[in-house]
Amino acid sequence: MITVLKQLIKSRKHKNSKLLYYLKNGIRWYCTPHFITELRCRSIINSFNKLEKQEQNYILERVNYYNKLSGSFEPKMVKGNDGTELVPVNNLRPGATLSNRRVGSMYFFDTYEYMRYFKKDNLASFLFGDITFAPEVPSFVKSRPIGNDNGNSVLLNLDKNRHFTFVKDNRKFIDKQDMLIGRAFVDQPHRVRFWEMYFGHPMCDLGNINKKLGSHPEWNVKPISIDQHLDYKYILCLEGNDVASNLKWVMSSNSVAIMPLPVYETWFMEGTLVPNFHYIEIKPDFTDLIEKLNYYNAHPQECEQIIQNAHSYIKQFQNPAKERLIHLLVIEKYFNNLKGN
Repeated sequence: MITVLKQLIKSRKHKNSKLLYYLKNGIRWYCTPHFITELRCRSIINSFNKLEKQEQNYILERVNYYNKLSGSFEPKMVKGNDGTELVPVNNLRPGATLSNRRVGSMYFFDTYEYMRYFKKDNLASFLFGDITFAPEVPSFVKSRPIGNDNGNSVLLNLDKNRHFTFVKDNRKFIDKQDMLIGRAFVDQPHRVRFWEMYFGHPMCDLGNINKKLGSHPEWNVKPISIDQHLDYKYILCLEGNDVASNLKWVMSSNSVAIMPLPVYETWFMEGTLVPNFHYIEIKPDFTDLIEKLNYYNAHPQECEQIIQNAHSYIKQFQNPAKERLIHLLVIEKYFNNLKGN
């Protein structure tokens, strides 16, 4: 029994607590009157004016990155052909159906955390889940394609209890195994292709944790903890339905993320990451993986620099007050641009 408990505790190490998440957000939803947060909104936003000019510029840069809407726009369509729809914010409820998608509890709580500062009758479109297309109606999303055609995709930090996990890694890079570790649900064609190319390679420890995959039973393994991943110098961060969900904690560790140039992005601004500066880039067809592993094993000082760069990048997301201010400014910009609000 004690051994089982120890294994359970170790497996949850470095992960955000779901119990604490629901407890905190339940209190926020049930016990904090809306009018109080609405009154506080202006004072929080006005705190921007007290910041140094450099800090203001940094915040505005992020706000305009997340929300690319420019100028006012008419709500030409209440509902788009893709299902996106403008609804009063008050329609946002756990289990509700918005834009033809059910509102999961975590998506609700993460959105409500900041929407509660604004009027309930404001119109907005919410498109929850792994979003890989640009919506017809400007919508709040967790993820979007990287590029210039994503202006209707307004990013918020959603499903963050799962995605925004950071670690404290006490292992030195030089003391870790000279291998790539990869654990994933191998159910997308590009992941299957990677496993077909490198499963069983002496420089790669790969495993599939998707029990429903029947075509390659030899790939199947039991999940391992984040802590066990940190025994390796290199950690695979392949995108799945949208972004690679492990990228945040990998970049906060003393291991190095290996991945192709990302296609999708979230609040983490994956589109601003610099290849071979924040992570080790491999080709989209994965053919140069072993070449890259051999190179960086021979040049560990370059890996140490990438790790430091990654840690510096992570720090910008670890100031709760600043993150709240940026969220409120992103949402305010949306409402200010939508005529009728």
